[in-house]
Amino acid sequence: MSGITPSQTVGPYFKYGLTPNGEYEWNDAFDGNLVTPDTSGERIRVEGTVYDGDGKIVPDCMLEIWQADSQGRFSDPQDKRALPNTSFRGFGRVGTSKDGTYAFDTIKPGQVADPDGKPQAPHILMAVFARGMLLHLYTRIYFGGEAANAADPVLALVPADRRATLIAQQANCTGNAVYRFDIHLQGDNETVFFEV
Repeated sequence: MSGITPSQTVGPYFKYGLTPNGEYEWNDAFDGNLVTPDTSGERIRVEGTVYDGDGKIVPDCMLEIWQADSQGRFSDPQDKRALPNTSFRGFGRVGTSKDGTYAFDTIKPGQVADPDGKPQAPHILMAVFARGMLLHLYTRIYFGGEAANAADPVLALVPADRRATLIAQQANCTGNAVYRFDIHLQGDNETVFFEV
């Protein structure tokens, strides 16, 4: 029998697929805390809520982030600048809670160069997996108040009236800096997503 294989959405995600802390027998594969004892840089928290096109929370979404360290180096063999003595991996994965919220504890990334060698503003790459989607979505998290945002070559490609959907704003708090980044999968406030 031949024909087209039926499509399947990328969610919802079952709790055991996210290996939550202490709830199952195996070790957690990934979580939202990227900070290790030997990691240098400004410790931050990125948190927010995921909303669908009707403005309702998405309680079964999975988010992954990938970022450079505070010196703009990726934990990847292709990045020859990476230090071999750090355990910071720059990758995290979380599921949204029943109220649609998520959080990552990490460090503020440094600037990295684009393929043409132009410096990019500090940012975090994010993949969004959710029910009803045939493919996951990619976006970036930039940081409010960064002077480098004005010259970022990728941010410059986004229409000016849509750039705010990519910029996390710092909340007033004590301790480590907290940045708020809500994700809107569709609708009037839809987050800008990139074709990769």
